[in-house]
Amino acid sequence: MKKKNIQIDWIKAAVTAAKEASEAILKIYDTGFEVDLKADQSPVTVADKTSSQIISKHLSKTNIQIISEEEEAASYTERQKQEYIWIIDPLDGTKEFIAKNGEFCICIALVKNGNPIFGLIAAPIEQTILLGGKEIGAYYFNYQTTDFLVDDYKVPQLSINTQKTIAYSRSHFSNKAQQVIDAITEKHGMPQFIKKGSALKFIDLTLGKADFYPRLAPTMEWDIAAGQAIYESVGGEVLDFTNFEPLKYNKEDLYNPFFIAKNKELNI
Repeated sequence: MKKKNIQIDWIKAAVTAAKEASEAILKIYDTGFEVDLKADQSPVTVADKTSSQIISKHLSKTNIQIISEEEEAASYTERQKQEYIWIIDPLDGTKEFIAKNGEFCICIALVKNGNPIFGLIAAPIEQTILLGGKEIGAYYFNYQTTDFLVDDYKVPQLSINTQKTIAYSRSHFSNKAQQVIDAITEKHGMPQFIKKGSALKFIDLTLGKADFYPRLAPTMEWDIAAGQAIYESVGGEVLDFTNFEPLKYNKEDLYNPFFIAKNKELNI
């Protein structure tokens, strides 16, 4: 019998962590909170830090090393020795959280030898979780669900939409991204658009509500790893814009290259 790359206990730990962190995030969201600036001038709140502590508490029980946006990562010399590593963004979309528009989420990814094999995106406002990986497929369910790896919640493989839809960032957009949109329009006709913050765009991609997501602005590994693992499980791909190879993780430099996420049956 072939050994599985991901254990059910690891999945359950990630789901439990996401639900508990969501509860803490929403309590803070409904009250006043201060906003601080990190060294790179990006905003951070007590919700980011509290969520990180909760998720790390649960995932540490798997005895797998963790990279979190809100914690200092181990040195690459240490990290590169790890076969498995968790990569988490405890509150993706902090700007949207501060703006109180609801477009924020929790991202938890498990990476094996640089490849994302499992991802979870939890949407606290909607109380929904999307999780998946090539080995298990993708599942979409609400927080009250206990037995979630069942056919009732399984996401089908991507199909080809007649009219294409492009997802793009609410807070980050560039002239280069517009050039990609122009190329898609020329090849596939005038698209529809979804403007949304955070990795919630990967939920739209995985559910077939969007076909393309060009990102030609900076992102970090914890922003994308979970979405890539899930999206690949239904027939999507997340490709480096320089060589059109799938993105890799647990790199020495935790920045991602510019990329495009798309249905793998579609070209630009």
